[in-house]
Amino acid sequence: MLINTFKARLKSGEPQIGLWLGLANSYCAELAANAGFDWLLIDGEHAPNDLRSLLAQLQAIAGYQSQPVIRPVVGDAALIKQVLDIGAQTLLVPMVESAEQARELVRAVTYPPKGIRGVGSALARASRWNSVPGYLDKADDEICLLVQIENKQGLENLDAIAEVEGVDGVFIGPADLSAAMGHRGNPGHPDVQAAIEDAIARVRKAGKAAGILSADEKLARRYLELGATFVAVGVDTTVLMRGLQSLIGRFKDQPETASIGSSVY
Repeated sequence: MLINTFKARLKSGEPQIGLWLGLANSYCAELAANAGFDWLLIDGEHAPNDLRSLLAQLQAIAGYQSQPVIRPVVGDAALIKQVLDIGAQTLLVPMVESAEQARELVRAVTYPPKGIRGVGSALARASRWNSVPGYLDKADDEICLLVQIENKQGLENLDAIAEVEGVDGVFIGPADLSAAMGHRGNPGHPDVQAAIEDAIARVRKAGKAAGILSADEKLARRYLELGATFVAVGVDTTVLMRGLQSLIGRFKDQPETASIGSSVY
């Protein structure tokens, strides 16, 4: 059985530093894995990924210590079934707004009789095509479910969501949250930061792991100080774009390029 070391580290409270993958390419994913990040978020919500490209990136990362996390485009049970079958053990589901929704997600990642995950292990990379002894009896224990809170309704229901059994961690989405609070593109606004810090404290109080994304080093370190245990500190697309702009800027006389995105990315 493949042990989910990301989940084990969350339970131990060990901070894990991650990177967002948006390039939708297995070669780039392997490059990031080789760099030594603890976890890599393969984004199926905003990046141009499909099931086959997600699979290719899982395969590329598999030979390294970095742990893959997949964010599906939506928390749909049928889609979740497919993502788990190709070998994902940790999911980050976007736009979770209620405890009821969180409970349905727990059912989606769990085999019957407790859940509704379809049993197709003979076809699944997750079970190594039925070559992992006792896979169906052990798989649920290695699944890590992370739910993403990114609007006012989610914040209002955060305590109830965090208390749902089977939810392993809560991720605060600063980009959408700042927009929902009337500060679109400005996640560093004091009101947004106050909401984020309060959310991290509430998640920790519930005994669950708290996570967030911020390419602003000062903010990322602040979240770690507050007890967030899975923190993404950058996005591959932005790292590449800024590196390319810096390089060409040293050789061509051109106006200074505007900064890319907000401090989240």
